[in-house]
Amino acid sequence: MNDPILRLTEKISKLTASQRKVADYIIKNPMEVAFLTVDQLAGLVGTSTTTIMRLTFNLNYSGYTEFQKELQELLRNQAAPHTRLEANLKDVPESDLWIRCVESQISNINKTKEMISNDTLEKVLELITSSNRIYCASAKSGLPVGQYLTFGLNRLLGNCELIIADQSDWVDLLLNLNSNDLVIATSFPRYARRIVDFVSQAKESGVKIITITDGYSSPLIKYSDIVLPCNSGSLAFHNSPIASMVVVDYLISYIAINYPDKTKVRLDKMNDVLTKINYHYNNN
Repeated sequence: MNDPILRLTEKISKLTASQRKVADYIIKNPMEVAFLTVDQLAGLVGTSTTTIMRLTFNLNYSGYTEFQKELQELLRNQAAPHTRLEANLKDVPESDLWIRCVESQISNINKTKEMISNDTLEKVLELITSSNRIYCASAKSGLPVGQYLTFGLNRLLGNCELIIADQSDWVDLLLNLNSNDLVIATSFPRYARRIVDFVSQAKESGVKIITITDGYSSPLIKYSDIVLPCNSGSLAFHNSPIASMVVVDYLISYIAINYPDKTKVRLDKMNDVLTKINYHYNNN
């Protein structure tokens, strides 16, 4: 059996902007798309049936019908955790907001887990550990993710800087970027123009770009060498950073555990300094 979702993610960078929008919707809502007509899908995404048909042709399917059949077969065999979770959510009373909020974030994490492959994570980790300088760029709802990643990488590697794209005067920084550096950009809807500006200009300097964003319709995609798609939905109005934080926590944990030669000496020195200045509160 062919995996239509895998085909989408492998060819996403070669699709047109309108096709990426359709692909993004399919990747996030495979169960729904598996039973939609091509007209219904076009209406939901806000595109034409012609765009959807061209997308399926680009994936080497004879048309939408064959693509949908493969998607239905995939879902039957996969029995994905988030599919079961979505069914369970229907039985939760609307009044129990606490449970619905927690379950919604579990769903985000599960969907994110399915969208990011081990191969992609390995490439990200290779770039992080081999880069001279790392710049975590973010703004607005992506800022907690950038701050957490910057703190973790600095504690372990000591070569990371936080760029708050809509506040920092990053123009001077651009002059010093080169191909040995790495930018990790985080952005969710509605995407801040300043972070798109920063990433586009950084790309011209030859740096590698890793993007943490909500999906393949993000304006950062065309500048990205690697994309880490993370569900950012919430029950309210805001973008949730929870799934992205789980991905970032994995990256920090992996480096700490698997690169002791790079991290242990630095962590020991950091602990010595904190102990000498009596940094931590002592209950005794």
